[in-house]
Amino acid sequence: MTQTSPSITQTSPAMTQTSDDRALHVLEFPGGYTRSTGPVIGRFLTGLRAGRLLGVRTPDGKVLVPPTEYDPRTAAALGAADDDWTEVGPAGTVTTWTWVADPRPDHRLDRPFAWALIRPDGADTALLHAVDAGSKAAMTTGMRVHPTWRAERTGSIKDIACFVPGEGPGEVPALENESELEPVSLVTIPSRLEYRLRPGNIWNHFIDGMARGQIRGTRCTTCGKVYVPPRGACPADGLPATEWVDLPDTGVLTTFAVNNVPAAGAPEVPFISGYVLLDGADIAMLALVSDVPWQDVRMGMRVKGVWVPEAERTRSVKNLRWFAPTGEPDVPFERFEEYV
Repeated sequence: MTQTSPSITQTSPAMTQTSDDRALHVLEFPGGYTRSTGPVIGRFLTGLRAGRLLGVRTPDGKVLVPPTEYDPRTAAALGAADDDWTEVGPAGTVTTWTWVADPRPDHRLDRPFAWALIRPDGADTALLHAVDAGSKAAMTTGMRVHPTWRAERTGSIKDIACFVPGEGPGEVPALENESELEPVSLVTIPSRLEYRLRPGNIWNHFIDGMARGQIRGTRCTTCGKVYVPPRGACPADGLPATEWVDLPDTGVLTTFAVNNVPAAGAPEVPFISGYVLLDGADIAMLALVSDVPWQDVRMGMRVKGVWVPEAERTRSVKNLRWFAPTGEPDVPFERFEEYV
């Protein structure tokens, strides 16, 4: 499959302290992750939009649902001819399942349900989907289920609202102007991950410094290397890095990339992300670079941190907005080449 240009909110988790001393991390493709489907997955999704489950045959006669572009056993290309395709189900058999007693806000159903692997009739493999059985006691391996279809379908696995117990077949609501629709060739998949992490003493001390406009690192008591962001143990020696070091917000840009995809918290595209080796540190940190035309950014450029105004700071790494050129002479490559 061919990937189109995704938009990434953050390439690394954003960390904001919450009232219960846990940090909220968010990884997201804002607007969703867009990609081309290719002819095999595109045909499968087009079938779902029409309320049909399609499988693809392998050379030895097995039927794969969902279809794959290549035979998992021989790596032969699949789905090129119409004879390679067959309609399966729509009813099927639950081969295994797990019960979700407390659905999350982004789950398919707002009531307890099961995630199950369901092998449609006529298929040799199973697909993953939700089963609305009503209760955990009603779920069994080997039970018969059939799909319920959404009235508004777009060519997505979500066109099946869920599976329910019984042979069916469930009604497939007609789509307006279905015959005039183009085959599905692009899909946009929502992608957002939130999780909370209790940071511990090391990260808390680092965040306390960021709230004051101070970058703090830890020094290994054996080899003397200084790490920022801080680490509780030296990755080289495996020993505790217990000595705290206050570092300046100046350093050298060791390497960089020009980004043409918008990202939350970043300057307008094209913007620069790169690794900055702070003065006194022994590892470069990933940061944004701004206040300079992208054409003028270069390795070895001296930079200084640009901070959020003091009155607006929180316990967050976002207090350090980006690094900007200092105007000092560039640092010769041989002085930072081991950090590239």
